[in-house]
Amino acid sequence: MPPTPSSTAAPADSHPAFEAATYAKVTWRLMPLLFLCYVASYLDRVNVGFAKLQMLSDLKFSETIYGLGAGIFFLGYFIFEIPSNMILHRVGARLWIARIMITWGVISGAMIFVDSPTSFYVMRFLLGVAEAGFFPGVILYLTYWYPAHRRGKMTALFMTGVPLSGVIGGPLSGWIMQAMPGLHGLSGWQWMFILEAIPSLLLGVLVIFYLKDHIRDAKWLSEEQKQLLASQVQAEASQKSEESLRRMFANPKVWLMALIYFCFVMGLYGVSFWLPTIIKTTGVTDTFHIGLLTAIPYGVSAAAMILIGRSADLRRERRWHVAIPALLGSIGLLLSTVYDHNTLLAMSALTLATIGIMSVLPLFWSLPTAFLGGVAAAAGIALINSLGNLAGFVSPYLVGWLKDLTHSTNSGMFVLAAALVIGALLTLSVPARLVNK
Repeated sequence: MPPTPSSTAAPADSHPAFEAATYAKVTWRLMPLLFLCYVASYLDRVNVGFAKLQMLSDLKFSETIYGLGAGIFFLGYFIFEIPSNMILHRVGARLWIARIMITWGVISGAMIFVDSPTSFYVMRFLLGVAEAGFFPGVILYLTYWYPAHRRGKMTALFMTGVPLSGVIGGPLSGWIMQAMPGLHGLSGWQWMFILEAIPSLLLGVLVIFYLKDHIRDAKWLSEEQKQLLASQVQAEASQKSEESLRRMFANPKVWLMALIYFCFVMGLYGVSFWLPTIIKTTGVTDTFHIGLLTAIPYGVSAAAMILIGRSADLRRERRWHVAIPALLGSIGLLLSTVYDHNTLLAMSALTLATIGIMSVLPLFWSLPTAFLGGVAAAAGIALINSLGNLAGFVSPYLVGWLKDLTHSTNSGMFVLAAALVIGALLTLSVPARLVNK
C-alpha cells in the first residue's frame, strides 16, 4: 500500500534544494537495484532469441514452432498478471518482487531440459507465470515514491534495463554459445540459459534485504524527508480516481490504454525476438559478431530513452513524446526491409526503429498512472500491461508464421510498423488535460 506517515504536511524547509536532494537520495537508493532486476528479467525473457540460432537446428524446430514458443510466455503472463499485482499491493513489493525473481531464475535455468516442441511451450508458459506482476509491480511501486511529474524520468531510467540487457546480453549470449558447446555434454544454448539465470537468483535474494515497502520504513531518510515525499505523493493521489475494481474494468480509458500498449508491444517484441535473425539475414553468420551488432541499437536507444523522458518531464507533455518516437520506430522498421541485404544500412534502420520503440514505452506509462490511483492503479496497471503484452504472443508467432510462409521477415516488419502507427494515432486521441500533469 502507499505510505501514510503520521504527518502529511510538507516540511517548512522543503525548498527546491531540499526537495532535489531528497529525491536524489531516493533515486540512488531505489533505482539501481530495480534497474538491475529489470536487466536480469528482460534478459531471461528474450534470450530465447539467441538460443534460436542453435536451438532450431539442434531440436529440429520450425520458425513457426519458435514463434509460438517465444510468444506463449505471454499467455502465462496474461493469466496471472492482475492477481500477482494485487498480491504485491497487499503484501508489499519487497517479498513479492523477490519471489518473482527467484522463481523465474529457476525456471529460466531449467530451459536446458527442453527437447521437444511440447516441453518448449510448457517451459515458456511457466516462465510467463513466474514473471507475471514484476513490471507492473515496479510501475505501481514508483507511484508510492514519486509524483507524476517525476515519474517519466524514473520510468525511463528503469526501462533502460531493456536496451542495456541487449547491450550486455547480445555479446554475452553470442560468446557463450560460441565458446561453450560440448562442455560437460551441454550445447551452447543450454549453457546460455544456465549462466544467464544466475543474476536473477542473486538479485532476488538481495531484494529481500534491501528494498523497502513504504516511505515510513526508509530508515535512510530523515523525518522531514519522509514528510516531504508523503505530502507530494498524497497530494497527487487526492486528484486520482479511487474507483472500485468493477468501475475500473468498465472504464473506457483503461481499455484504450491497453489497446495503445498492445500496438507498442507488437513493435517491441518484433525487435526483441527477431533482431538476431534479421542481422543474420543481412549476411552476418558468426554468432559472436551477431551478438556485438545487436548491442548497437540497444546502446543508442538507452541514451535516447533518458533524454526523451527528461524532455517530457520538463515540458509536462506526454502525448507527442509518445507518438513521435512510435512513428520513428515505424519508419525504422520499414527501412530495415528496404536494406535487408546491406548490413550497414540495415543496422542504421534497425537502430532508428529500436530508438523509437524503446523510447515510447516508459513515456506510455505516464499516461495511465496520471489518472488511476489506489486499488484501481494496482489492477489497472496490471490489466493494461497484461492485455498489452498479449502482443508479445501475437507478434513473434505472426512474424514466424509469415517467415515460414514467405521465406522473409519483411512482411512481418510491415505489420509491426503499421501497429506502431496505429498506437501513435490512438495516443493523440487521448485528451491532453487527462495526462499532461
